Amino acid sequence: MSIMGIDYGDKRIGVAITDELTGSAHPLKVVPSAIGIPEIKKLAAEYGNVEKFVVGMPYNLKNEVAFKAKQVLSWVEKLKKEVSIPVETWDERFSTTEATSILINADVSRKKRKEVIDKMAACVILQSYVDAQKSGKKGV
Repeated sequence: MSIMGIDYGDKRIGVAITDELTGSAHPLKVVPSAIGIPEIKKLAAEYGNVEKFVVGMPYNLKNEVAFKAKQVLSWVEKLKKEVSIPVETWDERFSTTEATSILINADVSRKKRKEVIDKMAACVILQSYVDAQKSGKKGV
């Protein structure tokens, strides 16, 4: 079974998925937010073995649910109504910064980074979730 990671944004949604054999996260796709839920449902059906969605939650540094986190929670509720797969949230603080750092270290051009940053952030979120599950930590 696989887990699908989601980095929700106003314009784009980054999607990542775990590899069934290794359990490691891999960037999958960036989809426009306007077609986000139908496209995510389609991706889950294509993979056919998605056991859970993990959506990044943008808590602020005080661990509070600020404006952006409220938008994500609203979107998560819509997703839950559309899918039969469990949906969980996971702290995504600094995921985009970490994804950017990974891409810079890999010498990815600025133009290419802009194209892939959302799916890389989803990958960072998902890998963080997977690593925490392996170590027995509880999330948000």
